[in-house]
This record gives sequence, structure tokens and C-alpha cells, in this order.
Amino acid sequence: MFDWDDLRVFLAVARARKVAPAARALGIDATTIMRRLARLETALGADLFEMASGERTLTVRGQALLRHAEAIESAAISAVEDVAGKEQQLAGHVRLSVAEGFGTWVLAPSLAEFSRRHPGIRLDLITASGFLNPSKREADMALMLARPQRGRLSVKRLGAYRLHLYASADYLARTSRPERPDQLRDHMLVGYVPEFIFSPELDYLDEVEAGLEAHLRATSINMQYHMIRDGSGIGVLPDFIARRDPGLVGLMTDRVEIVRHFWLVTHEDLRKVVRIAAVAAWLQERVTLAFR
Repeated sequence: MFDWDDLRVFLAVARARKVAPAARALGIDATTIMRRLARLETALGADLFEMASGERTLTVRGQALLRHAEAIESAAISAVEDVAGKEQQLAGHVRLSVAEGFGTWVLAPSLAEFSRRHPGIRLDLITASGFLNPSKREADMALMLARPQRGRLSVKRLGAYRLHLYASADYLARTSRPERPDQLRDHMLVGYVPEFIFSPELDYLDEVEAGLEAHLRATSINMQYHMIRDGSGIGVLPDFIARRDPGLVGLMTDRVEIVRHFWLVTHEDLRKVVRIAAVAAWLQERVTLAFR
């Protein structure tokens, strides 16, 4: 019989696909990870991983073990929730994947209040390019721009937000103010780098006017905001960012409006976990306040 705790190591490596991030997530060193994986493979008499392009991918037997290991993990989570008291249930680690702009402008200002309300919850906000996938247990929860179509997931629409064209008053003082979308071709435009748009919902300019291309591009919405605010050009910004800045001017607001939705995605096994529910309630509260 193998050591049950080795399954926890196996799951971490299977999800991270590399030893180093799995070691960081578990709080143990990489050498220990490798030793325990080797011990598990010896106990099972099977190779669980193979190396491909610098990542550890599951073998056929590894994939079979993954299904059982996730079932065991789910049972363990349910056992803790059933047995633990309320105080213990509202403690633990939650990893939340969010868009950078939403995390910066909506969540970050309220984190102190969240910590006061739930001091036992350790919350990680991940704003890396692209959303982490709860289906693969890369994150416990994700606030996504599109509803996922597959996976054992619980999905809830939190709310809609609007985006408009914005420019700084200084920029408009130096140039003519566009009154129609086609006139944007005569202006400096700010937007995303096309090759690094991780979600088609971020492809705003083509929705404003087919064929528009940004002259100044960044993968970060916060960088785009600063470029627009400082007079570099015209760009599309979420209202929950731009309306906080009196120096920004909305353009063609009656003609050009883009609507997007945030979907809260959680792995089905975690949906009823109390700390997950507490974070979900906080997110709904923040969305309601920010987008009203």
C-alpha cells in the first residue's frame, strides 16, 4: 500500500505539469517532490509521468490514477466540511483567477475589509495572462469572460459591465474629436497586442469598427489606461476603470457601447465548501457595487 499523502503530491504535479511550481504550492522542496513521486510509482508499479517539451505529462496509467486521486480529494474535502466546526470551515486557502483590471480596480480596494470579515481565509489573486482553469484545478475559482462549455464545473453569471471609447482631455485638445467610428482611423489608437489576446472577448477595436488596429499596444489593461490617460491616444476601457478618472472623456457613448459578462467558475467538488462560498458572496457583492 502506498502513502496516501503521496497522492497530494501527484495531484500537484499533474496540475502544475512541473515540479517547481508544485513544490511551491505544497510548501515542500523539489527534491522531496521527486522522491515521493518515485515512491508512489514504485508502490504502484507504473510510470505516471513522461517528459515532453519541458513539462511532465501524464501517461495512460497516470491519467487513470488522476481520476481516482481527484475522487479521493473530493471525498476528503467533503469529510472536512461535514466534521469541522464553522470556525474551521471559514479558514484555509483559496486561489482565485481574475482579470487584471477587475482585480486591480474592484477587488484590491476591498481586500482589507474581506480580511477583517474572514481572517482565516488566505486568498491568492492570480492575474496572469489567461485565466487559470478550475476544471484542471489550476485555481479554485475563476472569474471568466466567457462561459466554459465543458468540465465538472459550477458556473454562475455574476454580472455585466460596459466599455466605451475614452481619450484624455489633453489628447482631444491637440486633435479633432471623432464623432463616428470610421473617423478613428485618423487617430492614434491604444489596444491589446493581437498575438497575446487570451480571450476573444478582449478584441474590442474590431467590434467598434471592422479593421481598426491599435498603434500603441500593451498586454495589460492597466498600461492601456495609463497610456490613454496620459494623452497617447484613444482606446476602449471598462467604465469601472475610466469613470473613476475625471481627466478621461467618453467618446461616441450613444453610438459605441461594448457589453461583457463575468462568469464565476468553480470546480463542482468545491462549490459547497464554506470558504469558497464566502469568497463567492464577496465577489457578487463587489460586482453589484461596481457595475450598478
